[in-house]
Amino acid sequence: MNNNISNNKMSLYGHLVELRMRLLICVAVFFVIFFLCLIKFGNPPVSFSDLVYIFLQRPLAALLEERNGRMIFTALHEGFFTQIKVAFFISIIISLPIILAQIWRFIAPGLYKNEKKALLPFIIATPFLFLLGASIVYYLVMPLAWEFFLSFEIDSSLSSLPIEIEPRISEYLSLVMRLIIAFGLCFQLPVILLLLIKAKFITAEWLAKRRKYAILIAFIFSAILTPPDVISQVMLATPIVFLYEISILIARVIYKN
Repeated sequence: MNNNISNNKMSLYGHLVELRMRLLICVAVFFVIFFLCLIKFGNPPVSFSDLVYIFLQRPLAALLEERNGRMIFTALHEGFFTQIKVAFFISIIISLPIILAQIWRFIAPGLYKNEKKALLPFIIATPFLFLLGASIVYYLVMPLAWEFFLSFEIDSSLSSLPIEIEPRISEYLSLVMRLIIAFGLCFQLPVILLLLIKAKFITAEWLAKRRKYAILIAFIFSAILTPPDVISQVMLATPIVFLYEISILIARVIYKN
């Protein structure tokens, strides 16, 4: 009996050691990517963080070029901290698949073969769904939303005091990051729902009966997470409702199988 207790303690200690190793790998990968993003190279010197910010800026830059617009920062430290935020954001996005892989390698030895087959697709789908949500933000939502906001400018021919937009780089980055993270997380809805169905907490019929509440909640979350314009709110709520319906269909197929 004492030997069994000793073996259990060693097993628990071994799991804690492995967990620490996985966490250290995740933290190390994150910080390596973070510092690499801040290193400047080339002539003129530019960092990977700068390149990503220019990429995120492109939908707005395409509209401001027609108006001879510009972006500004009003504090001496604002440009530096904006680069830090971009590097942090890049590090999270790039290290996410590695973090998921470490989570899988930690939990996989304790799963049965059928449990591994059931869980692995969800682990793989998570970064792809996040990337899909981010792509919709960049290529669809942002151009439409920025054009809507720029429509409130007043030309000098109409007023002696024209109203022109000069967005701050920190505010623009915060808005873009909020949109990308909101869409990326909302696109994880099928993963969450299907995991709950696999665990038999809910069923496809339960989801179908609460469809109208799901639609209402989707629009409420969209109103909270997106800027106060109808375009971005509808463009976030619509995919959420679509993914909800897809989850119901997949759940019914899983239930039949």
